Amino acid sequence: MSDARTGKRFPLELPIKIHKADVVGDSSGVTGNLSAAGVYIRADASLDIGSPVEFEITLPPEVTGAKENVVIQCRGRVVRTDEPPSGDAKEEGRGVACVIDSYEFVRNS
Repeated sequence: MSDARTGKRFPLELPIKIHKADVVGDSSGVTGNLSAAGVYIRADASLDIGSPVEFEITLPPEVTGAKENVVIQCRGRVVRTDEPPSGDAKEEGRGVACVIDSYEFVRNS
């Protein structure tokens, strides 16, 4: 089986908010790793393979060197889901791999 991942992955645990079009309210989670092309998320959100997803990743000053948090608004799609080892998604969070199709930096006003 070939590995379809491209680009260097960074093992960063960063806060993430997931927006789903068909659900009221956001889900939250953390990144497991991040690259220019995609992100692996641990969250309690139920996302289907192939479904579009929007999410916000918050980069703290320690990562960016900026004076305050930097927020990146991303659009992408789910390419893989993993159940937690114990099967308890509420406790550990599901693993969700997403391709990032587009992103933009959100400016604080």
